[in-house]
Amino acid sequence: MISVIIPTLNEQDNLRCLLSLLCSEEDNHAEIIVVDGGSDDDTMKVAESFSVTSLQSRRGRGHQLCVGLAQAQGDIILFLHADSHIACGTVKAVQDKMDQNSALIGGNFQLTFDGGDDFSLWLNGFYVWLRARGFYYGDSGIFIRKVILDKIGGLSSCALMEDYDLVRRMEAFGLTCNITDPAMVTSSRRFTGRRKWQIIWGWVKIHLLYHLGFSGDFMARHYDSIRSSEHANDKS
Repeated sequence: MISVIIPTLNEQDNLRCLLSLLCSEEDNHAEIIVVDGGSDDDTMKVAESFSVTSLQSRRGRGHQLCVGLAQAQGDIILFLHADSHIACGTVKAVQDKMDQNSALIGGNFQLTFDGGDDFSLWLNGFYVWLRARGFYYGDSGIFIRKVILDKIGGLSSCALMEDYDLVRRMEAFGLTCNITDPAMVTSSRRFTGRRKWQIIWGWVKIHLLYHLGFSGDFMARHYDSIRSSEHANDKS
């Protein structure tokens, strides 16, 4: 069985779309766990309207994922973002891929961005280039065998870069795969109103802070301040 863990924060509309698709698949026997970080919209009401496990925790994606993981009963864990747009058969694709090769420890999906702007289109190619070098992030639907996750030390509860931390350990441990059919689509909303060079420099700085050993809370505050200042500059 696959346990799908979805961290949320003010995602009522996106979550409704995601859960509608996940819960409509006839051959989907997945356990679906939504972990909310203190939404002030109707995110929790949306989650509770579906046949899923709804949990609440303190805010912070890594911590929310750990709370969901503590409840998960599946032998395969699939982490999804609430703003991910998945195709029918996504969960089954994970199960089939893992059943076909017992040597696989996990992997992710090929990712595309829903924006039609030049930067979103550039990102589509850049993410393919990154994946070929063993780099991918939580927005691409990371999945892993639960027994392997336990062996490599579990999931970090840090507020930022928990996905990068997990992937580095996965890639060092064993064989992973990239599912290209179906692919996964994610929102480009976090890039709206931001300059390309500012976005790239922000990513570089966050990775530098991670490798220098700064805490997840510090990185999250720093990342939020970068994005806030960029939006302020664009409006000035």
